[in-house]
Amino acid sequence: MRLFAAVLPPPHAVEELRRATRPLRDDHLRWTAEAAWHVTLAFMGEVEDRLLPDLHARLARAATRHAPFTLRLHGAGHFGHRALWAGAAGDLDALRMLAERADAAARRAGVPMDRHRRYTPHLTLARSREDTDLAPYLTALHPFEGTAWQVDELSLVRSNLPVSGVPGEHPRYEVVAAWPLGG
Repeated sequence: MRLFAAVLPPPHAVEELRRATRPLRDDHLRWTAEAAWHVTLAFMGEVEDRLLPDLHARLARAATRHAPFTLRLHGAGHFGHRALWAGAAGDLDALRMLAERADAAARRAGVPMDRHRRYTPHLTLARSREDTDLAPYLTALHPFEGTAWQVDELSLVRSNLPVSGVPGEHPRYEVVAAWPLGG
């Protein structure tokens, strides 16, 4: 099963971002489904079923050891010329620590975490199959400031990739487990 650990924004944060991005939506980018918006903490890829009990236990332990914290969606950024994202602001040190703990939990459970990169807190908004000038989108979203919310849960999410071959089909995300932050 294809999994990642994430923080899910509350409905009011999704609505604020929806309003900010609505005027920008066009056919140049493939916009992610709003129901799937999340801030990834640790991408695990394919995880063997036999590792799931230990992974769940370790993520639960990581959550209970981490205090709730404040976050908000803020501005925009990009990866190369093909991915547009909304940034995060607030207690980014706490967010990074939770990401490190989720990554460590997966490693200790036996999940091969080969894709280690510097952590960039973000929520992916849109992608392009080819290099695209993202400057107009970045300029429009630069002043965006979402309302703060308290992050009080760590979620484990399953990514169901499109299989139908229908153009524009999005991955479907399903929360398979969630643990309250306890600190």
